[in-house]
Formats: sequence, C-alpha cells, structure tokens
Amino acid sequence: MKIIFMGTPDFARAALEKIIEAGHEIQLVVTQPDKPKGRSGELQISDVKACALEHNIPVFQPVRIKLPENVAELKKYDADIYVVAAFGQILSQEILDIPRLGCVNIHASLLPEYRGAAPIQQAILDGKKETGVTIMQMAAGMDTGDILTQRTIPIADDETGGELFDKLSVLGGELIVETLPRLERGEITPVPQDEEKATKCGKLSKDMGRIDFNESSETIRNLVRGLNPWPSAYTTLGKKTFKIWKAKSLMELEFRQIAKELNDGADELRQEAVNDKKAGTIVGVLKDSFIVLTGDGYLQIFEVQLEGKKRMAVKDFLLGYKLEVGTRLGPETIQ
Repeated sequence: MKIIFMGTPDFARAALEKIIEAGHEIQLVVTQPDKPKGRSGELQISDVKACALEHNIPVFQPVRIKLPENVAELKKYDADIYVVAAFGQILSQEILDIPRLGCVNIHASLLPEYRGAAPIQQAILDGKKETGVTIMQMAAGMDTGDILTQRTIPIADDETGGELFDKLSVLGGELIVETLPRLERGEITPVPQDEEKATKCGKLSKDMGRIDFNESSETIRNLVRGLNPWPSAYTTLGKKTFKIWKAKSLMELEFRQIAKELNDGADELRQEAVNDKKAGTIVGVLKDSFIVLTGDGYLQIFEVQLEGKKRMAVKDFLLGYKLEVGTRLGPETIQ
C-alpha cells in the first residue's frame, strides 16, 4: 500500500518501523517541527523523523497541518491511506477525506475508554488490570472514530508507565501491520464506539506527580508507577523535592508483620500518628525501605531520589542520609 505516516514520539516510531519492514511504500512522513532542547537551545528532531531519515523517506514538518498550503502539499501524493500515531495535531475533515481508504489511528487504549493524550499512564493511575491498542478509522472528533481492530494485554501488578509504553508501542506496530491488508481487502467491518462507555484523559503535567498522603496507599502506589519515568511522583523531605520511584502498599496486617523489624517505640509512634491522622509521617525505617502512613494504611518505599542526587535504592540512600521515624513528608515541611 502507498502510505503517508504521521507521528512524532518513540511510540509512533515503532509502528513506522513495522510498516517499513512489512514492505509498504511510505511516500511521506509527517511529524512535528524540530524543537529546542536544554539550555543550549539546540534543535532536536523527533523519533519519527530520525527513523524516516534512516530510511531515506521524505519528511514534512508543518507547524499547523490544517493550513491550506499544508493540505495542498498532502494532496500532491496519491497515498491509499494515512496512518497516524501520536502525531500531536488534529486533522481536519478535509485531510481525512484525501486518501481513498481514509485515515487510521493507532491508539494506546481499548476505545472508547481513555480517549485523549495519556491513555497508557492513566490506565495505571486508575489501577486497571488490562489495556491494549485500538486501530481506529479517524473521524473529526477526538478519538471518536469507528473501531477497526483491537488487541488486549494484561497490566502487570508492578508495571510502570514506561514499561507499559514500550509494550504497547510494539503491540501497536504489530496490529497496524496486520490490519492494513485486511482493510484493503474489505475484510473489516468498522464498529461504532459506545459513547456511554467513553472516558477521557488529558495530558500529563508535572503537577500531577505531587503525592497527597491522605490518599489511599494503592492510589499513591499507582501514581508512583504510572508516572514513572515522567513526570514522576514526588513529595518533599525538608526543603527539598523527594521523588518516589518504587513503592508497595501495605494494609494493617502486613504492617504489623513488618513491625517486628522496626526499632523499639516505632509501634507506639505509629499509633500516635494514626490517632492524629498525620498522613505522610514516616512510621518505620528498615534496612532496605521505609514506611509512610497514608490515608488508609501504609506505603513501603524502596527507591527514591532526593533533589540534587541520583536515583537510588533506599538501602543505599540510608547509607548517606539518616531518616528519622516521625519525620513527615510533604509540602508542609518546607519553611
């Protein structure tokens, strides 16, 4: 098939590589303009552009794809279909109508669930046990088009947003390659999305990572793994930002079993913290972790990063930092 591919980040690159491997003719790659990075302001190309250059595929980088001159550029090609994956711009109906087979999108959720920008991370934040990829016939709305194909995978209990991202990018590439020939042969019956089951998710932001220890232990644990590696879950220790990279939720019985390893008086402190409802209080320090009181139980923390330091296991962190039982984490510790 003759294809125009639209995408920007590494999630989209995996799909582009699979389509190239399958022998389709990529007439043009459309991606976001190069962006300045870091203090130097040096321009950085997208992952999709890098892939296109490696395969000598022409690249088009419009600031606004909807502008008449950019639509005219697309019309110069006789593509059978446009394949879109995390492109970062909304396509107009005029663009959707150009190719004879329309435009299809690779979306990293089981639509109609999690329409929007961050479906991978949101599935973990919500504690979902499974997710998947949808190939969708694009319509003018945000992820509202008919479903062509879907594939489901489980979410492991300790899986991070980054790990799930990698798995779904590979799955998306596999599924689009399977879908394209079936679509061309007319073997797929599009299925309209059930609007009553539709949910939305917005873009990720750094503010999302601030931990509220009044939340449940499981909610905080899901925040930690869902926002790993970006934007990350964080609190404060003293006046410094304190990132939490790996944690486990504990209920009362589990805590009591671990309490045997704690210092004398820790259990009394724990009870005092519970009575005063001081969520965020450190109620136990072990050799390889420490335990924090939450809204409904406890959070055992195994990997951290203090502002200005490297990410490290708690057992290593404790070698250079004396963490006291009774210390309270959170923005209220900043003077």
